[in-house]
Amino acid sequence: MGLVTMKEILDQAELEGYGVGAFSVANMEMVMGAIAAAEELRSPLILQIAEVRLTHSPLHLMGPLMVHAAQNATVPVAVHFDHGLTQEKIKQALDLGFTSVMFDGSHYKLAENIEKTCEIVTLARTYGATVEAEIGQVGGSEDGSVDIEMQVTNTSEAKQFAAQTQIDALAIAIGNAHGNYQTEPQLRFDRLIEIDQQVKQPLVLHGGSGIKSADFRKCIRHGIRKINVATASFRQIIQRINQNVKRTPYQDYFSYTDDVVQSMKENVMYHMKIFGSEHIS
Repeated sequence: MGLVTMKEILDQAELEGYGVGAFSVANMEMVMGAIAAAEELRSPLILQIAEVRLTHSPLHLMGPLMVHAAQNATVPVAVHFDHGLTQEKIKQALDLGFTSVMFDGSHYKLAENIEKTCEIVTLARTYGATVEAEIGQVGGSEDGSVDIEMQVTNTSEAKQFAAQTQIDALAIAIGNAHGNYQTEPQLRFDRLIEIDQQVKQPLVLHGGSGIKSADFRKCIRHGIRKINVATASFRQIIQRINQNVKRTPYQDYFSYTDDVVQSMKENVMYHMKIFGSEHIS
């Protein structure tokens, strides 16, 4: 129980055939809500923060908070640095006690992505940490600042990449995108099935906000073990706060923060039930 590596969580999910939510957090209240949800449902949990979010949520502040919360949880919790772009920030996360890091080299050509990912794997292994990487390109961007065109992951390249880098988890692009979907996502289940048959590592689905429950479950049946959720959490918090302000303006700050915690908790529980990870821990 408490702080574990992401590999431990994903290996168990692979063994038992369920998915695990990786929930992006930006402040203490979101961390509290996610932990409360996991403990109530007895579910494993991945807490994560992406490098592009650090302007608003500095790593030297958020990192120790996330690690300490995980250490004191009564269920398995991994602390993950998502979409790491620089070795400097990835190393900082590892030094702070993160048990998992992602290097996102998806914008590089295959050979360079492999080379740079291998460097991160070598670094992370000295900390005993899990490594995730990406092949193909998930649409949109983590903070919504750039509209990155989605590039569906090539099966043979995914197999080569996973074998040569020896990463622990592979993020793939099958029609999923970060942020708000403008139209209903059309996931390439045919490509997912092909990749699952060729890659031994657990697969990761980014851009989980807005995908239908049935599609989540189909992804899980075909090898997806980690599912990233960010936009849905931020959206639910804002909607709840706006509704409450319109109805009855807040009279004190702590009523507001309680609503942030509760909104996050509800969204995390909702997704955990879809992913089938409740009552596991």
